[in-house]
Amino acid sequence: MLEDIEIMHFMGINAYRFSISRPRILPRGRFGEINAAGVSFYNKILELKGIEPFVTMCHHDFPQEREVRYGSWLSSQMQEDYVHYAETCFKIFGDRVKYWVTINEPNLFADMAYIRGHYPPAHCSEPFGNCSVGNSDVEPLTVMHNMLLAHAKAAKLYRDSFQAKQEGVIGIVVSAMMYEPLHENEFDRDAVNRAMAFNVAW
Repeated sequence: MLEDIEIMHFMGINAYRFSISRPRILPRGRFGEINAAGVSFYNKILELKGIEPFVTMCHHDFPQEREVRYGSWLSSQMQEDYVHYAETCFKIFGDRVKYWVTINEPNLFADMAYIRGHYPPAHCSEPFGNCSVGNSDVEPLTVMHNMLLAHAKAAKLYRDSFQAKQEGVIGIVVSAMMYEPLHENEFDRDAVNRAMAFNVAW
């Protein structure tokens, strides 16, 4: 990664969007210590001159202990765990980061992890897949609900406690998709409306 940034600097690229791996900073979430080696790694990236960092704090990974303890994003406990992690990032890296993304494409994550079962923790049910656990009709909505509340709480924390001093901005990245009915009938139009609501009506 550091080599890639050196190449970008050589090419004259002046901005770089990357993700901080949550397990690399807090391997046990709020139940454990900060990983100094992980902090050191990201400090090296942020200290490189001439490239503006656009930092994503959650790009689909999380400490395994969150899944084992309470089911990760299926539980409202994940909201507070995420806010603890976000606050840790603001405190450690916020003096050098002006552009924060709380969560990358939560709608895509809910789809791939809890409808299709392609991303960890690999939950799904028929007709979308044949996973050992999951309910593709309900779980994605629970996950999206918890992710949105985690985003809102982290963004509020930043704006209330860090923004004035650090002078940064914070937001979320959503994967926007367009859908059209396969046939001009009420059933297909309703399906399009549900798909649009799930993916972009946030």
